[in-house]
This record gives sequence, C-alpha cells and structure tokens, in this order.
Amino acid sequence: MTAVRDRTRRAARPLRARAAGAAFLAALTLAGCGTAGYGASVAPSRMSVSSEAFVSGILPQRYTCHGQKMNPPLNWSGAPAGTKSLALIVDDSSAPITPTIYWLVFDINPGTTDIQEGALPTGARQALNSAGAATYDAPCPRGRPHSYRFTVYALNTTLKLPKGAPLQAVWTAIAAATIGRGRIVVTGNP
Repeated sequence: MTAVRDRTRRAARPLRARAAGAAFLAALTLAGCGTAGYGASVAPSRMSVSSEAFVSGILPQRYTCHGQKMNPPLNWSGAPAGTKSLALIVDDSSAPITPTIYWLVFDINPGTTDIQEGALPTGARQALNSAGAATYDAPCPRGRPHSYRFTVYALNTTLKLPKGAPLQAVWTAIAAATIGRGRIVVTGNP
C-alpha cells in the first residue's frame, strides 16, 4: 500500500508542476496587456520590431547554440508617449507547457531603438532566464523547428530591479507596466 501511495505522490508532482507551468503561461499570455497605471487592462500600443539578421523569418544558426551563441541585432520603433523604459524578452513559443525564456532585458533607456549584435544597451539590466543565468542563453532547437519570439515592451516606469533579478519578478513587473508592445517571430532549425 505504501508503494502505491509513493507512486501516486510521484505522479502528482508532474501534474502540480504542469499546473504551475500553466499558471505561469497564463501570466505570460496576459502580459501583452498593460494596466497603464490605472488597474484596468488596456490593449498596448503596437510597436514595430525588425532585424536585418532574420531573412525569410529564419533565426540564423549564428545566434543559436549551433553557432556563435550571441544575441542578434534588433531594431524597434513606435514606443508610445509616456514610455519610461523598455524591456525585451526572447522566448520559445514552441516549448511545451511553459515557454523557455532565453533572454530578459529590462530598464532599457526609452530613447533606445536597437540592440546591437552581441551587445547590451548602456544601463540596461538582465534578469535571470530559464537556465538561471542573467545573460543571452542561445536557443538550441533540436529535433524539429522551433518558433522564437523577440518581444519589445514599452513600460510606463523603470523597474529598478537589480541585475540578475528573478525571472518571474521581472516578468510580473513588465506585465503590470506595459503600454506598448512589438514582436517578431522567427523559426530556428535544428
């Protein structure tokens, strides 16, 4: 009887993890809408995001674990009036249950309109990613192509969190302060 109970408990752990992951995914999904500082959800303003490195919607291997493992260059425009800082999140939307966060950059100066290859804008901070490191963790598609999202958020505040802040804390703060958003989705091949 004890062995059956132990197996049941072990089987329940992945279910709890999936439930927690689903809750986190729901928070990620909702993060597209900000509160504009008033507590009621509002649709964020649309921003444009592009990169000369992405040709035909493909993430070059140079920016994956199969290449130089450096972040690609990105450009954006259209941050709305009232933007106090910007944030960037790179994630794998093909990951099961919860997306894998490869890079989370915040407190980017509101006048900044790009990130250069292999660089971080002056004064910007990096939060912990899904691997537990405050850096760009190059995506590593295996087995099948994956879709990677590069999302830039315009925020109505600076987050003032420390470098290496926990992923969930930074994500929650971004969700609460989002007033604009732009995204480019690319495919990474194994």
